[in-house]
This record gives sequence, C-alpha cells and structure tokens, in this order.
Amino acid sequence: MKQKKIPMRNCKGCNEMKPKKELIRIVKSPEGEISLDLTGKKNGRGAYICHSVECFKKVRKSKRLEKEFECKIPDEVYDLMEKELLSDGE
Repeated sequence: MKQKKIPMRNCKGCNEMKPKKELIRIVKSPEGEISLDLTGKKNGRGAYICHSVECFKKVRKSKRLEKEFECKIPDEVYDLMEKELLSDGE
C-alpha cells in the first residue's frame, strides 16, 4: 500500500520544517485582517509557527509576519494572537 505524503511547512519562528498538523496557521484574510487560524481552513494567505510561545515571540520581535504578509501589524493584533496561543496551549 502506498504511504500518504505528509505535508510539511516551515515554522517562521525556529525556521524548522515540521508536519503541517503540528503547526499553527496565522492567516491574512482578503480584507487584510490578521488572526490565528486554529482550524487551518480560513480563507487567505497563511504562515505557520510552532505551538510554542518562544517561536511566537521570535516572530514578533523579528517582524517576520510583517515581511511575509507585506503589511504593518499593530501590537494589539500580536497581543490578541499571543492570548489565543496561550489559551489554546492549556
């Protein structure tokens, strides 16, 4: 039986390739709204990070998401995403 291919994605925080299911997707909707996509099915451009707060902090400090999505991301959006990440991890 042929083994199914596991989709791999690159974490923007630690820069490691990991299976897509192990990562959290951050999405920029067509309207320009940026949010965590815990389902992985929201419409828009996506970037992936690990389930760790350390990776999120690296991404925030280096502004990698701003480069990825080609827009300025307000601190309130980062704070909201960090809260969601922390509540999801519990």
